[in-house]
Amino acid sequence: MSTLSALPVGFTMGDAAGIGPEIIAKTFAGGLTGPAVVYGDAGVMSATLARLGMGDALQVRIVSAPALVKGEDGIIPVLNRWQALSDIVPGRASAQAGRGAYEYLCHAMDDAMSGELRAIVTAPLNKKTMQAGGADYPGHTEILAERSGTKHYAMMLANHELRVILVTIHVALADVPALVTLDTELQTIRLAHRACRQAGVAHPRIAVAGLNPHAGEEGRFGLEEAEIIAPAVRLAREEGLDASGPWPGDTVFMRARRGEFDIVVAQYHDQGLIPVKYLGLDAGVNVTVGLPFVRTSVDHGTAFDIAGLGVADPSSLRAAYDLALAMTVGTTPT
Repeated sequence: MSTLSALPVGFTMGDAAGIGPEIIAKTFAGGLTGPAVVYGDAGVMSATLARLGMGDALQVRIVSAPALVKGEDGIIPVLNRWQALSDIVPGRASAQAGRGAYEYLCHAMDDAMSGELRAIVTAPLNKKTMQAGGADYPGHTEILAERSGTKHYAMMLANHELRVILVTIHVALADVPALVTLDTELQTIRLAHRACRQAGVAHPRIAVAGLNPHAGEEGRFGLEEAEIIAPAVRLAREEGLDASGPWPGDTVFMRARRGEFDIVVAQYHDQGLIPVKYLGLDAGVNVTVGLPFVRTSVDHGTAFDIAGLGVADPSSLRAAYDLALAMTVGTTPT
């Protein structure tokens, strides 16, 4: 057995024309507590260091495998198993950069699944440029699930005040009711419990939000609460999970923020993400729960409007790194 903490964390550079390279450089400059490697483009990372005036403090070193990463101060190890990028201009959309973001993620996943990485921490990609580069996915989550063969997964957003996990993710609002089933509801409650345990919560208290206003108000505004969500909560409790609800969506997040619950199961994307993002993007972390490895990410996009200006805030990436460490304390087979 080898300790997970001895393995490097894999940072994926994301879209090279966005702020990913900059926030990675700033995160390394702030100091890491263990070995880490960047899946990306060495030329882009070197140009970023020069643009930020960090060339004297940090240097890029190309490596061929995660096992060769030693965690040396002042070194950003870069592993690039895809073609070198050319003519990338910060802030200018590029299909080549979009494809690169997809390739970096895929190679990091392959190494994580083969036991060579402690966790994956992803910088932002741009869906339009990725799709223009030939990778037709709605975002990170769907790529992660498909490539890892994960059937039951969920997106969790977390900061210092809230944890929220989603039953449905990147779908039209009109499609949500049909996707809220007893199985998806129960699986998400289970994943909520798992995520909290990984984050160090010994006895997770799980609140489940209703789909409709006032959690359906006894069927007046919809039957999903009575026919699907409440039965799923009962089944979860029979399994020994501390789940409750369905609670009205307009008050349950406030109650969780005050400490009544450890995590909220939200039924759709904006129901869950608006409360988290309202509290600020600087410390928000996106976690894909259910994968065979830990993956955390920033809670913001590529920010093309400020890319290359040197003003990008690395706080969310740093929070994602710190959470990845917290969720990977243990051992893994050699």
